[in-house]
Amino acid sequence: MKETEAAATSVGLLKEQVGALIVGPSPMFLEQRPRLADLAAKNRLPTVCSLGEYAQAGGLVSYGPHFADLFRRAAFFVDKILKGAKLADLPVEQPTKFELVINLKTAKALGLTIPQSVLLRADEVIQ
Repeated sequence: MKETEAAATSVGLLKEQVGALIVGPSPMFLEQRPRLADLAAKNRLPTVCSLGEYAQAGGLVSYGPHFADLFRRAAFFVDKILKGAKLADLPVEQPTKFELVINLKTAKALGLTIPQSVLLRADEVIQ
């Protein structure tokens, strides 16, 4: 995202009176997370993302699958396949472990207070 595109996006966000930004799990957005965080901060927009890296880059909150757990489960299936299991016999799984990351520095900059009950549920709290 170039500076002129970022400025145009900022104007568009203000014009449309956007109240928050939700960032989906896209490799394109992951690569641009510092710029997205900066854009959100400049426009005072709380940002919710699906990957912890967004909150670490300055987004407010991230909530999504715990990728280390997904990779462990993938290894389990690779092992089964290498031992001769048929793909059709293996179950389809969805994530069962999720990760909540909260950026308190961003919350403070936005003038938001995160309830203690939410902070206690977080897997990571960024000071």
